[in-house]
Amino acid sequence: MKRFIGLTSLAFVLSYFSGFGQVWISQAESQQMLKEQVLPLSTQGNSGIQIHANNKFQIIDGFGYTLTGGSAQLIWSLAPTQRQALLNELFGTGKNCINISVLRIAVGASDLDANTFSYDDVPAGQKDENLAHFSLKASEKDLIPLMQAIKNINPSIKFMATPWSPPAWMKDNQATKGGSLLPQYYGVYAQYLVKYLQSMKALGLEMDYLTPQNEPLHPGNNPSLLMLAGQQNEFIKNHLGPAFKKAGLKTKILAYDHNCDKPEYPIEILNDPITRQYVSGSAFHLYNGDISALSVVRKAHPDKEVYFTEQWTGAKGEFAGDFNWHIKNVIIGSLLNDAKTALEWNLANDPQWGPHTPGGCTECKGALTIQSDGTLIRNQAYYIVAQASKFIPTGSTRIEMSGLPKGIIGVAALRPDKQVAVLLQNETKDMIKTTISYDSKQWGIEIPKEGVASVVLRYEVRVKSEAIDFGL
Repeated sequence: MKRFIGLTSLAFVLSYFSGFGQVWISQAESQQMLKEQVLPLSTQGNSGIQIHANNKFQIIDGFGYTLTGGSAQLIWSLAPTQRQALLNELFGTGKNCINISVLRIAVGASDLDANTFSYDDVPAGQKDENLAHFSLKASEKDLIPLMQAIKNINPSIKFMATPWSPPAWMKDNQATKGGSLLPQYYGVYAQYLVKYLQSMKALGLEMDYLTPQNEPLHPGNNPSLLMLAGQQNEFIKNHLGPAFKKAGLKTKILAYDHNCDKPEYPIEILNDPITRQYVSGSAFHLYNGDISALSVVRKAHPDKEVYFTEQWTGAKGEFAGDFNWHIKNVIIGSLLNDAKTALEWNLANDPQWGPHTPGGCTECKGALTIQSDGTLIRNQAYYIVAQASKFIPTGSTRIEMSGLPKGIIGVAALRPDKQVAVLLQNETKDMIKTTISYDSKQWGIEIPKEGVASVVLRYEVRVKSEAIDFGL
């Protein structure tokens, strides 16, 4: 008789999922910022906050600042080792990094450059219709190499290009401040912007978006330009859009780029059946109006995206007041009103709120103050952006959240790694205790008075080996 010889036991692997959460809490009043805690699992029932990951809204491109020429000058002047450490902190994805994912870049000077300039300046009384004198030289010392260094750290970072003014010789007042673009130069200016985008791309710095004009209804800055809705529509429809198409540029054109009190401006442009073919969306600031203007424009044109692109913090601002207002309006408010980006204003300033142009902003406080000896101060705008950028990466999708307790506002996002990020703000002067439920798991959370919590709900796979003895 044949004998069968076999194993006396069988080993197998059992895999199962375990949910756990982490939270980073900020209390701006005491400047206790981004303090990390572990969220405990809870068994209190389903009466708290509910996450509905199947109900999805806009895909989020990210969070960041305007990298002004003045910011670049200050950061580039740091010692190389310190500069690299700072860039890693700002743009990296490690534990002590804040993962900035979008930067707005001035085409030429903004008002937070040391001097006004364009990329095609000629002596007064002359013009350069063939753009023979076009050159990026004014930005080659610091801005461009800094952008390249940033892209080495975060290759997927998104850049938004925005001019504060065309070259003065294209304007009716022949000056950097105010005035309007002369109609005979609409085509030349379109080619100027195409040339800029192509030149930057050749340096490895492709622009993801372009707004035709920063704050087109505010000609009092230096530099600046008055560009009414009808003028911007004409410029995009008959000049910029066709120039982009002919050049094969993939850069998205975003209309407007000004305050929330004039949603009719981008709506007028998007109502034009020809212009809208060239425009991907519209951009907003919040120095006037209400953040709900973004969703007003989105509802009027649901196939066009909206972006929040600038909000300052001022030299006279108070840390907690600024932080809480910006979290509510710029971060949570923008996302709840369909924004793909939420950007603060200037990345860095010196202790005198410079560099700035003659006539530029004299009280703009950056995310960082960089002192002459290289000492860094992280201001409220640093934490406003970090509270979101560190936890909601590019490609996350806003998802539905319900059951928020009275006094709590918030937003939730499904990240590309399938983890869920939740940003909650307690607007009351009392601690609020609640739960967050997602996918059959529940976590308890306590949000201190006037506190902000960034939550990441994670899943991990645990592996367990078992052996069964068959006694053979």
